[in-house]
Amino acid sequence: MTKRTQLALATALVAALALGASGCSDTKKGSAGAGASNPAAANDGKILGGTPVKGGTLTVLSNQDFSHLDPARNWVMPTMDFGTRLLYRTLVTFKAEPGKAGSELVPDLATDLGTPSNGGKTWTFTLKEGVKYEDGSPIKAQDIKYNVERSFAPDLTGGPDYAAQYLAGTEGYKGPLQGQHLDSVKTPDDRTIVFELKRPVAEFSATATLPTFAPVPQSQEKGTQYDARPFSSGPYKIESYDRDKKLVLVRNEHWDPKTDTVRKAYPDKFVVVMGLKGGQIDDRIIAGEGADASTVQYADMRPESAPKVLPKPEVKERLLAESQGCTEMLALNNSRAPFSDPKVREAMQYAVDKEAVITAGGGPALNEVATAYLPPALSGGKQADTLKIPPAGDPAKAKELLKAAGKETLKVSLAVSTGDKAKAEAIQQGLSRVGIEVVVDTIDPGAYYDVIGDLSTTPDMTLSGWCPDYPSGSTWIPFVFDGRTIKEKGNQGNNAQFRDDATMKRIDEINAMADAKQANQAWIDLDAEIMKKSPAIPVLLERKPLLVGPNIAGAFGHPVWTGTIDYATVGLKDPSKSQG
Repeated sequence: MTKRTQLALATALVAALALGASGCSDTKKGSAGAGASNPAAANDGKILGGTPVKGGTLTVLSNQDFSHLDPARNWVMPTMDFGTRLLYRTLVTFKAEPGKAGSELVPDLATDLGTPSNGGKTWTFTLKEGVKYEDGSPIKAQDIKYNVERSFAPDLTGGPDYAAQYLAGTEGYKGPLQGQHLDSVKTPDDRTIVFELKRPVAEFSATATLPTFAPVPQSQEKGTQYDARPFSSGPYKIESYDRDKKLVLVRNEHWDPKTDTVRKAYPDKFVVVMGLKGGQIDDRIIAGEGADASTVQYADMRPESAPKVLPKPEVKERLLAESQGCTEMLALNNSRAPFSDPKVREAMQYAVDKEAVITAGGGPALNEVATAYLPPALSGGKQADTLKIPPAGDPAKAKELLKAAGKETLKVSLAVSTGDKAKAEAIQQGLSRVGIEVVVDTIDPGAYYDVIGDLSTTPDMTLSGWCPDYPSGSTWIPFVFDGRTIKEKGNQGNNAQFRDDATMKRIDEINAMADAKQANQAWIDLDAEIMKKSPAIPVLLERKPLLVGPNIAGAFGHPVWTGTIDYATVGLKDPSKSQG
């Protein structure tokens, strides 16, 4: 699969099934359309396979290792799902239910969703009694404080930035590894933790769902090596972890289901097999024979596998394809030429052929054109269309803008994760129409975010998505477009390295708004203003296509973790049929 035209042959059936041959060009009709017109959406909101039976081994087939399992570093949606559902608990979590109910907050380690005081600048949580680690020792409030502090350590890159953004008195703080601690996180006793914030945050309960707010006892600190062996506070513990090859989880006998309303922990064991080819994974689960009947896939079904699945009812009934609720963007490196020039960036908005990228991503059954940065869930159910550019682009307009910028030809680099090679080639071909030569570099998925997050190795363009950590524009625009979030290493979100004073000033003003409805509209309006400055090109809104084996039960795509299977409730129909 080296060219978009070859992939188009493989996905033509998908496109025809979904909307007819011309459907993907009409974004107003919903090209990744919802509902019955889209065969990939047939199982939306459903739980596949009924209720699991306790026991057996569930195998996860993956083309990659996890980016980071250390809770201070875990900020990739599927890995957050895996980590917080199986290995560690957080102060607050989300319900284990499909659809809208899955966005509802429930207490996890805490007894409630937290108590605000001081006008929303102070939040207090009390831990449940009887919560324990894998060795039977009690989980203490000091352990959560310690992990929050770890999230500031320069060596422990990649994790959520909320603690740095919200906590008071963090200027210059470099984490606890040298014995320094934060005064703004207080633990008056073993079961009470108090957060002092620099400004009111009405939605801090939702922030406390992130892995940053999982416990790590100081006695278990191993620096960067903690990634390989997080100390379990969840229903499973690590038996063995051979990086890039296999991870084996077994039951944590000290996890008490009486303290946990969310995790069902049906299987006796989870085995993650890594380093497989995406197409190989698809074929094994489609066949569903022997041990493969008890498998799920971690990464997305390959686009070229769609014709093997959608026309076959007995296979399609085992496909989850929930909307990811994210926007995939082509980030332009604003820190240097040629994309330090706003005119060149504007030309890129018109140069990209989004229709071609849709085809490369599996056709309109699995993707639709993105016309703004904020995903539909954060903008009233549909995206804005500020620039009104045709889905296939406008090469003539792009050439005109490039000429005005004195750049009639360009040569630029593009880095993508290995699985996105076909999309990269579609972008490459689209840009070639306007005289832009693109050199594509594919990077192993497990290392991708580390590579593009190091400013010394960041290319001219990167392809990546951003998803809200919970349903609020405050979890989106500030992380993607606030120049103050840019880091030399471990840069996350602002891959465009966009530094714009007017945008940062407006972000601060919106964050200070007490009225959530007013703030929501303000984020939508700011999205339109940033689109005109073109730091990145919104390309796709994706579904999350995941196949499960015929012996899998309790599987659904969770709405918060971008449609990834909720590992809290998945299990087996017949544990005796599993192997491992």
